[in-house]
Amino acid sequence: MTRTTPARPISVETVFPELTAYRGRVTRLHPRPGLPGARDSHVGGPMLWPYDEPWPVCHEQHQRETEGYAPDEILTARASGGWPPSRPWPADAAPGTDAPVPFGGLAQLFCRDVPGLPPGPDGADLAQIFRCPFVHGLHHERRYHLRWRKAEVAERAGRFLDPPPRVPLLRSEHELPEPCVLHPEEVDTYPWAEDGVLPGPLIARIDAWDDAQISEHGPHALNYQGALSIPPGWRVGGFPSWASTGPMAIDCASCTTPMRLLLTAGGEETDVDSHSWVPLEDRDPSWRGNAAVQGGPFLAQPTRLRFGRDRDLHVFVCPADQGHTPRWILS
Repeated sequence: MTRTTPARPISVETVFPELTAYRGRVTRLHPRPGLPGARDSHVGGPMLWPYDEPWPVCHEQHQRETEGYAPDEILTARASGGWPPSRPWPADAAPGTDAPVPFGGLAQLFCRDVPGLPPGPDGADLAQIFRCPFVHGLHHERRYHLRWRKAEVAERAGRFLDPPPRVPLLRSEHELPEPCVLHPEEVDTYPWAEDGVLPGPLIARIDAWDDAQISEHGPHALNYQGALSIPPGWRVGGFPSWASTGPMAIDCASCTTPMRLLLTAGGEETDVDSHSWVPLEDRDPSWRGNAAVQGGPFLAQPTRLRFGRDRDLHVFVCPADQGHTPRWILS
């Protein structure tokens, strides 16, 4: 099934003509639970990974866990609407703080499936995203890994790694992605309205308009950030949302070039401020507004993943050299 974003409640360029010069395009991925294969773009499905190629591992020091949740029991609990039991780490499987830990696969995206996904180094056309299942340091930081490959070369492998290596227990239910198929859709998008992103006078007009909407329609009125600028959820390209941190300058650590947003892994596909972005196919046409949205928590968080405290995870790459190390920013 395709997914179709409704037209914006108002024409933002009619209200703010200056935004025409800032209009961009973003590809919403619209993940929904399904049965993706290794040759599909997906969140949480099997990776296209040749059998004889080493699986990526995290070599950094991590915090030792004493208990967790078994992946199979997580899936069983989800199917029944319950909660998985917590288990103690088996003594013979508990890794040391500096032992290599296999990364967990989060998503893979083929350029052939996702409009706007730029090729990687040397023409690579498959991006694979991983996360270490453990936390690191005093601030519980996470480690991520981006692997680019040429799909045609990988698909010629005679045998694929399935299942991949994994730790026996996960620290929370939200570490395990629900296998999701994707429904890519390109839509218009506009920058976050804060200092350093848009001109000050334009930001002041947007803020005044937001205030007027609240005065006239109440606390759940339309606002620029929630309804008119950046769609929620998983998306490729477009502009970063800065709800938690405020705008940041993201420069390449290798060459100081300003980096480009490759991917946003969204903690939620919709919330009370962004329900106008819910696709037409996920609505009951006999209702209006938030009441029309169908699917409940499975629509709001279909991947079951969380990044930080329900933040967005932005993946930035260097436009000058795709081989330079990407940056992973929570906001």
